[in-house]
Amino acid sequence: MADSQLSVLFVCLGNICRSPTAEAVFATKAQQRNILISADSAGTMGYHTGSPPDKRAQEVALKRGYQMKHLRCRRVQDDDFVQFDYIVAMDNANMSDLQARCPADLQHKLHLFLSFAQSDYDEVPDPYYGGRKGFELVLDLIEDASEGMLDHIVQRDKE
Repeated sequence: MADSQLSVLFVCLGNICRSPTAEAVFATKAQQRNILISADSAGTMGYHTGSPPDKRAQEVALKRGYQMKHLRCRRVQDDDFVQFDYIVAMDNANMSDLQARCPADLQHKLHLFLSFAQSDYDEVPDPYYGGRKGFELVLDLIEDASEGMLDHIVQRDKE
């Protein structure tokens, strides 16, 4: 990654539903707005390391034009806290896990994703054990938060 290019890491528990969806949506929306940002995703646990995202997440995303089949699950690594400018948790549990691992001088990089959204939700709910509607809701929330985060980054760069 170039030093001048911002980088964002999206984090959920297993890196199989929410965080890869966020990676795909955010990267697509950044590209559509001609904003040069790199996006990645990881899980606080390594349950699915090396696997592609959940088929249900991929199907829902593809219907809206987001491609995820090239993504592979991975676990958060210690060097992620140094490498990424933003480390964005999908929920409070994952935020707590990240805060416990992140060095004190890098805590400012940690954000709860829906803090960038215009939503009544505080967290992106885990759709893994639910049905298709849960994946649709997750995608709705991620699209909203992605736009809000991109607006935040653009505004920050203007200051």
